Amino acid sequence: MNPPVLVLDGVRKSFGPVEIIRGVSLEVGAHERHAVIGPNGAGKSTLFHLISGQLRPSAGGIRLAGRSIAGHSPQAVNRLGLARSFQITNLFPQLTVFENIRLAVMRSHGLQYCFWRLIDRNGPVRERSESLLESVRLSHRAATAAGELSYSEQRSLEIAMTLASDPRIILLDEPMAGMSREETSYTTALIREVTEGRALLIVEHDMEVVFALSDRISVLVYGEVIASGTPEEIRADPRVREAYLGEEATT
Repeated sequence: MNPPVLVLDGVRKSFGPVEIIRGVSLEVGAHERHAVIGPNGAGKSTLFHLISGQLRPSAGGIRLAGRSIAGHSPQAVNRLGLARSFQITNLFPQLTVFENIRLAVMRSHGLQYCFWRLIDRNGPVRERSESLLESVRLSHRAATAAGELSYSEQRSLEIAMTLASDPRIILLDEPMAGMSREETSYTTALIREVTEGRALLIVEHDMEVVFALSDRISVLVYGEVIASGTPEEIRADPRVREAYLGEEATT
């Protein structure tokens, strides 16, 4: 069995006297799709901030591919193989789809300060950008301003930008928020496709998506993991039904 790519060991986070994350321990396997679910205010976004470097834990350890990343900057965490997208799309709306993805590829190559007229001649950057757009089915929108894309297309572009650094593990924070059922179905299939062979840690409120996409699920309630297991185990856990899933667990 491959060692886990991400390990959290007794992670805690307090803001003054208020403890938001209370000793969270979990592992994500090298090729595992792992969901974190829980009610509003459970601490899911705070946990993502701790993993990706936006926040420093008050206690506990976080290891990525065996290396401690607790307290590292987001840039350092990204260089070690973790990429994250946020609840709100983080695009340049006036730039084209291709220009947005090219910026992400440039950053991954350490070329973010190059002039446009010079980077146009960089074959590897152009080829990588085109490949990523094809992987998220946006090649036909390459010349379109990102601000003119539909919401699901913007999320697809953001996923492509997340992939630009070729990460070991991808963190997606509520990627289906605000989508129609059709858009959700499309994006779920896209995430499954582009994360093949990688690790995925996802926060998502749509339980249909969670159970369809995840290999394992951890349930976070008031900053603590109350259960972790396969979708079938989570559905059957009475603590989860009582604390969070309710009737959804039996449908």
